[in-house]
Amino acid sequence: MTVLPAGTPVDYTVTWLEMTERPGYGYPPLPANQPASLLQASLPPVWYFLSLYDAVGRDYAWEDAHSRDEDELQGWLSDPKVALFTLMAQGWPHGFFMLDGREAGTCDLAYFGMVPQAVGRGLGTWLLRTAILTAWDRPLVERLTVNTCTLDHPRALQTYQKNGFTPVRRQDFTRVLQRPRDLTRIPD
Repeated sequence: MTVLPAGTPVDYTVTWLEMTERPGYGYPPLPANQPASLLQASLPPVWYFLSLYDAVGRDYAWEDAHSRDEDELQGWLSDPKVALFTLMAQGWPHGFFMLDGREAGTCDLAYFGMVPQAVGRGLGTWLLRTAILTAWDRPLVERLTVNTCTLDHPRALQTYQKNGFTPVRRQDFTRVLQRPRDLTRIPD
């Protein structure tokens, strides 16, 4: 078992991607035998966002939201140009995405991910394509953006590119882990 303890410095690369036109694919059907619902949260509380954020991101060193002030997070979550969608199946969240349209002409796929127990069921592709098309359905969107890093799922960058995003910038960083990171939990 490989666990990086809290306090370990880690190097990583962030890649910013964008899409400047709506993709040619349509809304995908749910995978067979995978009944699910996509629910948009109305004025979600901070604890709800953080529970999804942690469930999806704990294996990928998603820690930044915990350093933000709770009032700042609540203001962001309450902004009418920010939307949180939860993929529900079997009575529990399987994944989520957030769209941030506060920048004129741009919609940012601020967060996207699946909980570990839902990976490999075909719902991730369904959720990503649904997120992309939901973003393009928003008024006045001219560009869709997203970023990922080498601490995320090993196929994250490839998956975004496969679904129509193009890398526009990369930058290397170092961070100190705030929580232990169990590398054996990260799927291939």
